[in-house]
Amino acid sequence: MTYQNPAAPRRQVETPKGAAIFMIGAVVLLWALEAIDTVLLGLLDTLGIHAQEPTGWVGILFAPFLHLGFGHLIANTIPLLVLGFLILVGRGGAARMVGSTIISAISSGLSAWVLSPAHTVILGASGVIFGWLTYLLTRGIFARDVKNIVIGVVVFMVYGGVLWGVFPTQAGVSWQAHLGGAIGGVLAAWLMHRRAARKVTV
Repeated sequence: MTYQNPAAPRRQVETPKGAAIFMIGAVVLLWALEAIDTVLLGLLDTLGIHAQEPTGWVGILFAPFLHLGFGHLIANTIPLLVLGFLILVGRGGAARMVGSTIISAISSGLSAWVLSPAHTVILGASGVIFGWLTYLLTRGIFARDVKNIVIGVVVFMVYGGVLWGVFPTQAGVSWQAHLGGAIGGVLAAWLMHRRAARKVTV
């Protein structure tokens, strides 16, 4: 009888090759969903977050997987690949990916649901992207880890400009979802990495 370490698949996805394959697969899934939505004439888009409606928050579960056309998805593809890879690669990356994604998606979705104008439907992975971005920017600070601080500085140099998206500067863009996602990313970094810093100092 052979024994397989249950942690082995998780460790494989945390390697550079595994992380790249996982993120490419995730993006392919998003493209497939958008293709299906195009064939269905936008039917899937109705599953997004319906702002200020009593049950509209249910769309938080689906909104990150849906986009308003391929142009919207194209704009999100590269940030998803790059930021997702940086979170996933390395020891503990799978847990970091799950935690930062869930917290950012919930925070982004709730912010969009509460703050967006009534009768607005919010779609897209942008809220999660903003969450991943602020997570990467702040985790090194909370963990007191020089390597992660350096990664955060590089990420800021490349993507820091998009943080203006948390302000209402462009019509038709959900700054509410961006703001909520950015807050969620900082919260995720604090929750997941402050304990690591405590263990080092104790």
